[in-house]
Amino acid sequence: MLIEEPVKSRSFSSISVPVATVFIASFCLMVLEMVAGRLIARYLGSSLYTWTAVIGVVLIGITIGYYLGGRIADKFNTQKTLPVLFIAGSIACVLIIVFGNAIREWLFLWQFGWPIRVFSTMAIMFLLPCTVLGAITPVVAKNALEKGLPKGRTVGDIYAWGAAGSIAGTLAAGFYLIPAMGTMTLIWLVAGILAILAIICRLRFRPAYLWLAVFAFLLVTAAVPMRWCMTLGAGLMLREPIDPRVIYQDESQYCYIAVKQLSVFPDRRIFVQDTLRHSEIIMGDINDLLYEYTIVYADITRLMSQNRNNFNVMFIGGGGYVFPRYIQANWPGSRIDVVEIDPAVTKAAIEAFGLEKNSPINTFTMDARNYVDKLLEDRRNGKPIPKYDFIYEDAFNDYSVPYQLVTREFNDKIAEILSDDGAYIINLIDTHESARFLGAVINTLQKTFPHVYVTAELNIHPVTRETFVVVAAKKPVDMMALQGDKKIKIWHPTESEMEHFRKSSRGIALTDDYTPVENLLAPVVDRSSREILGQRYLDDAKMLKAEGKLDQSIVAFENASKFSPSMSILAFNEIAMIKAAQNKPQEAARALQMAIDSYDPNSTKERLRGPIYLNLGILLNNMGRQDDSRKNLAKAIEEFRLELANDSNSAFTWSRLGETFGMIGDFNEAANAFAKAVALEPGNIDTRNSYAHVLEFQGRLDEVIAVVKTSIELASKSGNTASVEEFTAYLKYLYQKKSQTTTAPK
Repeated sequence: MLIEEPVKSRSFSSISVPVATVFIASFCLMVLEMVAGRLIARYLGSSLYTWTAVIGVVLIGITIGYYLGGRIADKFNTQKTLPVLFIAGSIACVLIIVFGNAIREWLFLWQFGWPIRVFSTMAIMFLLPCTVLGAITPVVAKNALEKGLPKGRTVGDIYAWGAAGSIAGTLAAGFYLIPAMGTMTLIWLVAGILAILAIICRLRFRPAYLWLAVFAFLLVTAAVPMRWCMTLGAGLMLREPIDPRVIYQDESQYCYIAVKQLSVFPDRRIFVQDTLRHSEIIMGDINDLLYEYTIVYADITRLMSQNRNNFNVMFIGGGGYVFPRYIQANWPGSRIDVVEIDPAVTKAAIEAFGLEKNSPINTFTMDARNYVDKLLEDRRNGKPIPKYDFIYEDAFNDYSVPYQLVTREFNDKIAEILSDDGAYIINLIDTHESARFLGAVINTLQKTFPHVYVTAELNIHPVTRETFVVVAAKKPVDMMALQGDKKIKIWHPTESEMEHFRKSSRGIALTDDYTPVENLLAPVVDRSSREILGQRYLDDAKMLKAEGKLDQSIVAFENASKFSPSMSILAFNEIAMIKAAQNKPQEAARALQMAIDSYDPNSTKERLRGPIYLNLGILLNNMGRQDDSRKNLAKAIEEFRLELANDSNSAFTWSRLGETFGMIGDFNEAANAFAKAVALEPGNIDTRNSYAHVLEFQGRLDEVIAVVKTSIELASKSGNTASVEEFTAYLKYLYQKKSQTTTAPK
């Protein structure tokens, strides 16, 4: 015979408070999970790895919270415990903001591999609040059972309403709250709700009122646009460091968007989406393409357009709409369709990046795959659709690749809407050494298109991240006709290099069922992390050097070289300069030799050995080692000539070549080099001064006087009074010397 337990109350009011409490706590927890996905994308992109870390950390936090919450409920009075948990949850939410602003300065995290770094960053920021909020449910369940409610039904109701709160929080945050309020505001909102719940749970709990007062003060320092608030808030890590360059920012369902003004004259701006610097522009000058891949895009377009006045083009990804506007300006009358999934991106381009509000460019706010599917569906229904002459893929970066846009199935659909003489042009990021993602893209495209080519800027480094442009076409394209312009030179891989790319991915061809883009890009992201870490150390080293902390600066330069080999030459050169300033010539010479030894002979990236050889030659000369000095100066001349063969318009290189010739006493060659530098950069006073002295050594006084007079005019126009005085004194000396020369007996 079953004996019913006595029930104190079975009314709805008895269960409504516990289920409401759990509903709100679960709602807040899922809002935090959605915020975590958006917030971490700012630092590490949005990918399978980031969302795996988000879901994993949240579930771990809930699990730990359930475990600890059950034991807390058994050990302490549940009525008194709940407000403590809500206060702890509110504090933990504020710490999310603190850790989020501080974590970007924690260089040790960048030493880990991509998955570990993503997971560690997520855990540091969100594990604690998820654990605290997870502990609330078992405590509330115990509290409800203490009221004598039916056990099974009560537990079921609590967990059902908790799940309902999670669903509501997910939908509300994803569809409305994040785009409407932004991630930081939402975190403050959740923290405030939890602080208020602590008071509601126990009206006479003084710590709850104390925390609410502290919370209100912290919120003021974080949000109010007063100078003292901004200073204090930044000091407490409650605000992001103020970047005066940001002139526009927004947060959508898809990404964080910012437009930064790099300079005022000219008005130069960059368009940022999460971690990606997507576009750069000089406002009012759309023809000045600033990114290498857009210059390659333009060259390919000219090559294949066959002098046509207009054509049909489609862009997958809008970004700052720079290249679509370039097409509009140079081929007016063309049909330009931009498929951009995020309306906030288009809005930002209009508000702050120069896109006309009523532009003739057609924008389709949808996923590119869906747009292509719609076109093909329209064709099957007998509707006319465009055949595109060029389709530009501009939606990839090294942290995030929309996997549905790289598969064979998508390529097959692209081929159906591409004209027979057209090209599908993709830009992507990889390294020459790894090339796993690049190889997979090539392999996949070759399943659809008979002709696939790769090109990039000439100055590539085997291990650094580079932007490659992949061209797929139905007919052959004379890619060797692409030469670039004065900004860049075009690199064309050999057949053996193409074979290296194809094999790097182990023959993978991407399909809708198998698209491991994150795994393929892992080496690139690791390289990116090392480059970022190296740059951070390099920046720190320069700051320490400026502050006079030379020994600390040397350590930072050594770390920069360690984490980013491409910075080794620059880092060791700086170390050598410090050692020379400390009157340690032997150590300085050793550092310069390490800089030379760190040079990769297979790389054409940043030929920096010329200045290093020059510095070493000067140093050895000062040490009295003239023979060794001349050998290094000769090598410097050889390196400078190699640089000039690649870029004959570098005034800096011509100037350094002139300086080197002057060091070995070849003043005629030095004068010729300085003359080229002055012609390329007439306003450089230092170069003019060097040119004048070389001419003087040759006795060419009339030419020296002409150079010095022009230098005085230029210095006067620029307001450089010190240079005017210096050159005026020099001119007086030259007239005296000329007078003595002409009056001297022959």
